[in-house]
Amino acid sequence: MQIYDSSLKKVVELIPIKDKQLKIYVCGPTVYDDAHLGHARSAIAFDLLRRTLRALGFRVTMMKNFTDIDDKIIKKMHQTKKNLQEITSYYIKRYLEDMDALGVERADIEPKATESLEAMFAMIQKLLDKGCAYTTPNGDIYFDTAKDSEYCSLSKKCDEETLNRIEPNPAKKNPADFALWKACKGSDDVCFDSPFGKGRPGWHIECSAMIDKHLAYHDTPYQIDIHGGGADLLFPHHENEAAQTRCAYGQKLAKYWMHNGFVTISGEKMSKSLGNSFFIKDALRVYDGEILRFYLLGTHYRANLNFNEEDLLQSKKRLDKLYRLKKRIYGTKQSTVRKEFKENILNALSEDLNISKALAVMDAFIANSNEALDKNPKDKALKKEIAANIAFLNEVLGIGLKDPYTYFQLGIDETTKEKIEALIAKRNEAKKQKDFATADKIREELLNMGISIMDTPQGTLWEKV
Repeated sequence: MQIYDSSLKKVVELIPIKDKQLKIYVCGPTVYDDAHLGHARSAIAFDLLRRTLRALGFRVTMMKNFTDIDDKIIKKMHQTKKNLQEITSYYIKRYLEDMDALGVERADIEPKATESLEAMFAMIQKLLDKGCAYTTPNGDIYFDTAKDSEYCSLSKKCDEETLNRIEPNPAKKNPADFALWKACKGSDDVCFDSPFGKGRPGWHIECSAMIDKHLAYHDTPYQIDIHGGGADLLFPHHENEAAQTRCAYGQKLAKYWMHNGFVTISGEKMSKSLGNSFFIKDALRVYDGEILRFYLLGTHYRANLNFNEEDLLQSKKRLDKLYRLKKRIYGTKQSTVRKEFKENILNALSEDLNISKALAVMDAFIANSNEALDKNPKDKALKKEIAANIAFLNEVLGIGLKDPYTYFQLGIDETTKEKIEALIAKRNEAKKQKDFATADKIREELLNMGISIMDTPQGTLWEKV
């Protein structure tokens, strides 16, 4: 398995810290609003990584956090007059619902920042004891970046222009220093009791502390195998995480770093501040989650993706072909996945998740399967193998799971569905009474509505033409 290591800026062989076991941490959402397509892109990218590694025989443990204390959440509390728990529990639930719709598997470990405060206290105290952190006159605690000789070795972004974009504070020793603990600022602030006085943690400390508590090896040079997230997190967030862990525990945080590209709309990086954020919930109102997943999956995870509906519809047509093949073998039980097909898919994905190559293998499989079925439409062994290959695509790519007739009914409103089902029931009754003229008339009426029907041992099935 080859992956692109963001810190080395090159493709390297993935060698686990411990044989065939991989520990992966992916930065999760700050839960103050609904998830957008940027969240979907990252979640799907690392879901593909996890599925691929598992198919290759690795034992994977994945952890994704929820940041449930943050300036944005506090602002939301003031705007809505709701408490912290009400806001964060609501948006965690919404996020998980969106991920379910996209076919993203749940992480093995899903800690919340507010449930990990003791681990943060312990880490901050270690940094203070080692002289790698300092307390300002107002009670804030900062990490002293000058004490870390390897600071900026991850992102290579500590140029003057980048550092000037970091929020200035005259109490800081160095421009790059960052808050580990923020002292309580007033009655409208959200504060927790701590050994350092009332306050709340800085953003960066939570990931390092939670990794050390829930996921880390403590007997190796690296705490985990892979740390992942969006490219926008490389600096300062991941740089700061890495620095904290080095200085507190004498270990490197991760052996490998992986970052997914941005989602853009009209060429601009997706950002709520730009007013062009596209919520997942809005996309799911128009497109099924699997269709959206397949579209976002189709661009290599490191490339930026310019979201547009024309490309999405083209992607759907590609997925339609898989479901039309599945419809041809409807009701067939699967046998064993074809060895060559499995190897070709996994070999492609082993090249730093080369999704274009993997989907080309899928396209060739669909074309060859249709050709073989045209020649031998009753070949049961062939159908069983095709069913097994499609099941493997679901296992690795997270696509092709739906009943094909259900898939081709997507986008039809409930009122229309009820009308179609009523007409089919009426037709079935007419056939029972041997009134074939009425039955044929109803079939024609359905066809005029854009609905094709097929009588099968499982009943009368229908789809959009």
